[in-house]
Amino acid sequence: MSNETPHSGTSSPRSRGEGAAPGDRLIRSGVIVFAVGAVATLVTIAPLFLGADPLPSVAYFVCMLMGVGFLLAAAGLLRSIAAQRREAAAARAAAHTGPSIPPSG
Repeated sequence: MSNETPHSGTSSPRSRGEGAAPGDRLIRSGVIVFAVGAVATLVTIAPLFLGADPLPSVAYFVCMLMGVGFLLAAAGLLRSIAAQRREAAAARAAAHTGPSIPPSG
């Protein structure tokens, strides 16, 4: 016996892998930019711990990509949430405005 809700047979294109959510590209690019910033942060901070000469100021500005990547990913997440809410609202509206059947009698 299963505790799962039965599958209705229909699914959105995203769950089948046919399309991408509106914010997916922003999230992916945000993760990449964040990773570049994180690596730049490690490379920039390493000389300070190793006793070597610090890197030029440009290296410290590249570290700011970590925050930019986080903001891009957050914007993509918010865009995806907004799209899902719009889809849910449209589905609710469609369910409430279905064809009316007059009562027989």
